[in-house]
Amino acid sequence: MSLPRTLGELRRSPFSEEKLRTRRVKDELRDNLITRLRAGSEQQIFPGIVGYDDTVVPQIVNAILSRHNFILLGLRGQAKSRILRALTSLLDPFMPYIAGCEIHDNPYEPICRYCRDLIAKCADATSISYLTPEQRYVEKLATPDVTIADLIGDIDPIKAARGGHELASELTVHYGLLPRANRGISPLTNFPISRAKSR
Repeated sequence: MSLPRTLGELRRSPFSEEKLRTRRVKDELRDNLITRLRAGSEQQIFPGIVGYDDTVVPQIVNAILSRHNFILLGLRGQAKSRILRALTSLLDPFMPYIAGCEIHDNPYEPICRYCRDLIAKCADATSISYLTPEQRYVEKLATPDVTIADLIGDIDPIKAARGGHELASELTVHYGLLPRANRGISPLTNFPISRAKSR
């Protein structure tokens, strides 16, 4: 399949504005899971996961169908990370985004300044790139040294100086893990949960 390479071509392709403008990752996971369940596929939803067919897997399926967030709790070695990585099999084979965008912006609903300016300048000639499901999975081990700047981002003075921007400009932001995982799956693993001390 030849993938569209400009915004104009994208509008006339199966990646139409009607389909992608407001489609969230939860909608994408749900739609693809429903397609797989209706097909009665023999393929396991979570290949390589043994022993959870009657317990954990149905609960995760219900959470995806309901578009819920969920937390996997368990001891080490209980396939939590493997289950999360397997969610990528429910993503579309290709996801279009504006070429050069650090946060993989939706071509029809851009949120970053760079993309809005680019579309205003190039219109339908704006270049489009694609991510595979594996590229849309961004995992971060939550250790004590992880900072808010690592997760969200921070002002980058060097980026401001090189681009000739004011520090208050959106174009000076160095994006962290979560913005870079935009339109993808980004679990925080081993995230510490504080417990109240019993008295």
